[in-house]
Amino acid sequence: MRREVRDAKTVDPSTHEPALTSGVQAARQPVMPVVPVVLAGGSGSRLWPMSREQYPKQLLGITGASSLLQSTLERWRGFEADRGRKVATPLVICGDDHRFITAKQLAASAVNAHIIAEPSRRGTASALTLAAAAAADAGDSIIVAMPADHLIADVPSFQEAINVALSHAEAGAIVTLGVPPTRGDTGFGYIKLGNEIGRNAYRIERFVEKPAEELATQYVNSGGYWWNSGIFITRTSVWLETVRRLQPAMFEACVAAYANGRQDGSFYCPAAEDFSRSPNDSIDYAVMEHLSSFDEHVYGVAVRMEAGWSDLGAWDAVWEASEKDANGNVARGRVILEGATSSFAHSDGRLIACVGVSNLVVVETDDALLVADRSRVQDVKGVVERIKADKGLEANVHRKVRRPWGYYDSIDQGERFQVKRIVVEPGACLSLQLHHHRAEHWIVVRGTAHVTRGEEKFLLSENESTFIPLGVRHQLENPGKVPLEIIEVQSGAYLGEDDIVRFDDKYGRV
Repeated sequence: MRREVRDAKTVDPSTHEPALTSGVQAARQPVMPVVPVVLAGGSGSRLWPMSREQYPKQLLGITGASSLLQSTLERWRGFEADRGRKVATPLVICGDDHRFITAKQLAASAVNAHIIAEPSRRGTASALTLAAAAAADAGDSIIVAMPADHLIADVPSFQEAINVALSHAEAGAIVTLGVPPTRGDTGFGYIKLGNEIGRNAYRIERFVEKPAEELATQYVNSGGYWWNSGIFITRTSVWLETVRRLQPAMFEACVAAYANGRQDGSFYCPAAEDFSRSPNDSIDYAVMEHLSSFDEHVYGVAVRMEAGWSDLGAWDAVWEASEKDANGNVARGRVILEGATSSFAHSDGRLIACVGVSNLVVVETDDALLVADRSRVQDVKGVVERIKADKGLEANVHRKVRRPWGYYDSIDQGERFQVKRIVVEPGACLSLQLHHHRAEHWIVVRGTAHVTRGEEKFLLSENESTFIPLGVRHQLENPGKVPLEIIEVQSGAYLGEDDIVRFDDKYGRV
């Protein structure tokens, strides 16, 4: 990935800004390559307790074995061959905290993608502008921006809608895929349709973001509105020009962040200081709501998509998208339902028994339990905010915490002690570090450990152990071909994860 932002023609060498073309000129361009862009920076707080800040819903298998992120990219399989369009390597825009697990998931599903690690969360409009700046490196193209946390049940219909949208985008439009609504849902944005301009395509008259229930019902009954899917298709140059004119501060911050960024292994890291200056705004608010009065050459188009779409925004959407039993229930994991109807129950381990309940959501994880009326699941976000206000860890992390080298599971803790199960992947290692406030005992239960303790270096096999005194530099490495599993017992006055001083880390963490 290069750092200059350029289109197919020229770049101003003094500013590194792209030479942008209008929508009228776009129609004269040859068929352009398609760049899938996956926006994977959300937190998914309404799907707590499964979705958390450090492991949000796009990384979870909410509806199947593949994560939502993996499913988003897998939808492109066969598109190039079937549609006759060149599909470039996808761009995945994710938070810096999630870049390693994102890379692991892409590798597991055999998907090649460029990962851009956002240094901070600045909204979908900034994320897409960052992606457009990256895509402009290879000349003008059509970017297809997709949230990483949505469900598409009918992939062929999705690909057909994308194919229709590409022709309008190539002519200079900013296109969104619209979903014919089935109810007056207050959780979605709505598109008011204007004149029909082609097969399943309409000019966008205006956007309305999450209206009140009565107004949403009126929209559905009128037949003149679609839900906004959040999937946007447009030329790279058209998007950058539109943002530059509508949101100049955002344009300047994102272009500078990309131009001044750095390659860190397989990740591209935009400049944090530049990116922090970008306004925090969504694509809808920053751009789409202004198109009708902005410029006659830059216009919005909605293309119909009927592909079993769901934004999986809350547990009622997951229930609705899932296969149900004869009583309308969805049960996952160790669940017993007795006389229950229209309910959703998910267990990560412990047995859940629901007796004589209706319209209930029950979600169990290792460290939290949610019980909610299915009609009130939008309020789960308020629960998360209260947990944060109380400084509870459950809003941010699971008991099982993933790291670039593997994961750890906090088995037990109390005053002055904590017990963890640590699993290190083959060839991986923890950073060279020390702790000011705790000592550690390590017991190997599987695999072989290469241990650095002060000036010593030695191997530990199964059923062997060692002690790491407080204040001593140490490192744990797995030199073998099977996962290394140890039990770690910490003891000391303070056991927080921030009591780590790193001296060397192969993953670039501070």
